[in-house]
Amino acid sequence: MARRGKRYNQMAATFDKYQTYPAPEAVQMVKAMASARFDETVEAVMKLGIDPRRADQLVRGTVSLPHGTGKRVRVAVFAVGDKQIEAEEAGAEIVGGQDLIDSLSSGGEIAFDVAIATPDMMPRVGRLGRLLGPRGLMPNPKAGTITRHVATAIREFKAGRIEYRNDRYGNIAAPIGKASFDEGSLFENLSVLVSEIVRVKPPASKGTYLRNLAISSTMGPGIRVDLSRVDRLFITR
Repeated sequence: MARRGKRYNQMAATFDKYQTYPAPEAVQMVKAMASARFDETVEAVMKLGIDPRRADQLVRGTVSLPHGTGKRVRVAVFAVGDKQIEAEEAGAEIVGGQDLIDSLSSGGEIAFDVAIATPDMMPRVGRLGRLLGPRGLMPNPKAGTITRHVATAIREFKAGRIEYRNDRYGNIAAPIGKASFDEGSLFENLSVLVSEIVRVKPPASKGTYLRNLAISSTMGPGIRVDLSRVDRLFITR
């Protein structure tokens, strides 16, 4: 088990780690404990009642957070011709076709957070699977990163659209903003995220689907959220 620092242990001692708290109170607690010298990211982690070994129970997709994540998102686009111009005009940091693929294949820096590709580029981009896949950067239709609507996708990801997917243990972790956000914005982002995860519940998943939810800041302990009335997290979308 990882050893925690003195500051972390002091914060963890201020509350009962086994108790669950109403979502608004949990958000308030996380903000109060985020006292690092940088603007900490606030993250939500959910334990789902799925079997991640089964393809029909995987949970993956994208959701647009109404208040964004507070992070500058760097976008790379694999495209040619007019779509390259469209990507550049929409604000993509890196744009290229075969030249970009060759650069990354030969050890070029992966200086982007999201990779978007037009459908016609995927046969060539596929060779980067072993490089981009483990980093979660491989374009995927479920994530909305394989598209002809390049400009729209770029704007959405920069405005706060995030990708989520379960790990091999059935957990989903996703940012919901920065500690500098006001409580209302963090709560609304959390509400939208939870609502989306519940909405995409795989039909093959049986029993309790959303089993645990906790939120924390980068340097702070996790606060467990009360799920007895999870509908209170929902907002009209």
